[in-house]
Amino acid sequence: MLRSYRKALTFVLLTISISWGMAALYFALGGEWRTGDWKAILFGFVYMWIPALVAIGVQRGIYREPVVKPLGISFRFNWWFLVAWLLPPAIALLSSVISLAFPGVSFSADMSGLIERMAYYLRGFTPEQLEAEKSRLAAIPMWVFLLGGLIQGLLAGATVNALFAFGEELGWRGLLFRELAPLGFWKSQALIGLIWGIWHAPIILQGHNYPQHPVLGVPMMCLFCLLFSPIIGYIRLRTGSVLAAAIMHGTLNGTAGLGILFLKGGDDLTVGLTGAAGFIAIALVNLAIYLWGKPEKSQ
Repeated sequence: MLRSYRKALTFVLLTISISWGMAALYFALGGEWRTGDWKAILFGFVYMWIPALVAIGVQRGIYREPVVKPLGISFRFNWWFLVAWLLPPAIALLSSVISLAFPGVSFSADMSGLIERMAYYLRGFTPEQLEAEKSRLAAIPMWVFLLGGLIQGLLAGATVNALFAFGEELGWRGLLFRELAPLGFWKSQALIGLIWGIWHAPIILQGHNYPQHPVLGVPMMCLFCLLFSPIIGYIRLRTGSVLAAAIMHGTLNGTAGLGILFLKGGDDLTVGLTGAAGFIAIALVNLAIYLWGKPEKSQ
């Protein structure tokens, strides 16, 4: 059985080894994972492109097989591309509504809760600067901030974020999607999701997504990826293109913040898209795919 999945195993071992090795070197040399830091952005771009480079190396360099068609690089568009683009913000907003059902979580129109939650990333700010930022945000009408965030996230998701995400998706929903297909849709997507989550471990430990709980954040991220993998996998299946997966992934990254924009209370384990509330929202989408999507028959 291992022989049947040797290519997938080779890809996973190389990707994890190179990614974790590069992350260890970056952080050992004093690199930080901080919003707006150009070194962190550059590191993030290279880190996200390691799966793609390894996938191409394994597919073409080791196995001497073509890359474009087998890995799903297709520019044939259908309406599922639109679903890939619009579904992430819908899930993020649903997670925000579900978050309000958690104890101690309330609606915050002035976005003061967002500033408190972002304190880790704004740790270079003085208390006076934080208060000034709160006042500035409170002066902006809620609908303007929501609409602006949505438009910005959608535009970034289909452009620059998609470029970043393509580096990951060529590995996860390109090579692994094809090589693990014999397992069936749900089993293969669960395994891809688990690998995807584990791959994130070095940056999660540095505060990505779970700055309040970086250690607990590792299994939480694995669970998030496990749950979201079938959704991106289903988009990949319906479009036949890894480009749609990249757009969905990019838009997910660009609009995830909508889930915590107007929330006060809770923490990174409970509220927002990557918290327990988000897991419930994502699980509901998976349930819809299971009941009406028929992915096993399509695959």
